[in-house]
Formats: sequence, structure tokens, C-alpha cells
Amino acid sequence: MSLYELGSSTGAISLKALLDGGAPRSNDPGLTVAMLADLIAVGGWPGIRNHAVPDALVAVRGYLDEIRRTDISRVDGKRRDPARVERLLRALARNVATYAATTTLAADAGGADGPMKEETAAGYVDALDRLMVVEDQPAWAPHLRSKSRIRSASKRHFVDPSLAVAALRATPARLLEDLNFFGFLFESLVIRDLRIYAQPIEGSILQYRDNTGLEVDAIVETTDGRWGAFEIKLGGKLIEDGASNLTTFINRVDISKVGAPAIAAVITGTGYGYVREDGIAVIPIGALAP
Repeated sequence: MSLYELGSSTGAISLKALLDGGAPRSNDPGLTVAMLADLIAVGGWPGIRNHAVPDALVAVRGYLDEIRRTDISRVDGKRRDPARVERLLRALARNVATYAATTTLAADAGGADGPMKEETAAGYVDALDRLMVVEDQPAWAPHLRSKSRIRSASKRHFVDPSLAVAALRATPARLLEDLNFFGFLFESLVIRDLRIYAQPIEGSILQYRDNTGLEVDAIVETTDGRWGAFEIKLGGKLIEDGASNLTTFINRVDISKVGAPAIAAVITGTGYGYVREDGIAVIPIGALAP
């Protein structure tokens, strides 16, 4: 379930309306960073939405334990070592919302007997994908005005960021102690919600990276060709960086071939929804809805 479905978003700003050219404006929905830590750790699981946070954390960890011990072997009949699956899940969690290659995951998931074989790690990731535990975010490949070359690697995500928290046996308090990692989890939360909100309009959630290092966290593209670009920043102090990235990116895209973006916005954890003087919007995740 998304934040809107959980009752943690006011729904003042509609993704559909944004792609139709609507202006994103909203009051401060009242979410704090501490509240976001709880929402990320507990996740959007309907069965535990009314649980106290400690009980919800236990439930999500139990679900992940069941996956590594039983479900991952049932998906294709291949027996897999639960201890190795656990190490891979932890590697995926440490690399959530990044472009970590399978070789990186294999090395990170290594145990006393050395790094995991790359083909083993790839097989585990494929099984987790089939179980709908992980869902990578593909690259968007627009026509560019510049000579930049687009990278085709996908970003790594769990279907719900609470699974990353569970894999690391973390808590909301621990997330607040590591705001850098928290930022990656927040990005994964936003991608989860954008995927849900884009379903009614048959939208795909993609991302962009090129050989110059320019990245855009989320591209929403519909089947009729409309698209929007979004940077995801947990803290308000990073809004300027996100807006600058979006401006550079839009100037790099060949608008004559793909059309102008219907919306370019920075999605934040807190604050108001408004449009900056440069035309870049700022949208609090607690105001977003389908």
C-alpha cells in the first residue's frame, strides 16, 4: 500500500493531474523525518497497518525469514542455502536504490568461504524477483541533444523499503542515525508509491543516468508519450541540487523528438508543495496521490 492508501498522504497533488499539466500546490502535510522513518520501517503491508511499530518490525522480519528459508526454493524447485540467501538480502539492502552490479552483490554477500559466485548471486536475485521481493527500476533512453551516452543499468529496489530495513535488522531509531542510508530508503519509498500511483494511467517508472554522471531518480512515462521527471530528496536543503539536476537534464533531452516534460519536480520528505520561479516544482511525498 502507498502512503495515500495508508492515510499518510493528504492526496492534495495527483500524479495524473501533474501529467495533465496541473500545478502542484499543497499545504504542509505534517510528516516529519521521524514519522517517515516509522513508515519506511513498517512498510505498506495491509495486514500489519494497525500494529505498533515494534510488532510490525517483527512481522516483516518474519516474512523475510520465511522467504529465505522456504519460499525461494519453492519458486523453481532449486534448493538454496538460507544462510546465503540471507547474506544476499543484506547485500541488496545495503545497496538499495543504487546501480550495484551483480558482481558487487556477490562480493558483498560473501561469507567465510569467500565471495559468492556471480552466477549464484544472479540466480538468487532472479528468484527474488519472481517472488516479487525485489523489483529493479529500468533505464529511460530518450533522444539527446548532446553527445552524452546513456547508461542502461537498472537501479536496485525491494518492492517495499521495509524489506531492506528487515534484512539489516534495523529500526527507525537506527535509520535516523544514518541519514545518508535513510535517503536511499526514502528514494525507494517514493519509487514504490510512484509505481502504485502510475498504475491507473498505465505509466512506467524509469530512471536516467549518462556517462557524465548526470542522474535523474524517476521518470514517469505513459503509453501515450507523456512524461515527467522527478528528483527525490529527503531534506529540504537538497532541493536546490535536485532542481539544478533537472534543469541540466531537460536541456540535454531532445524535446523535438520526445516532447517537453509535463512536470519536472523535486519530491521531498517534508514541507509545502509549490512551483519555483525556474518552473521546477517541489512536492512533499505526504501530499502525493494517484
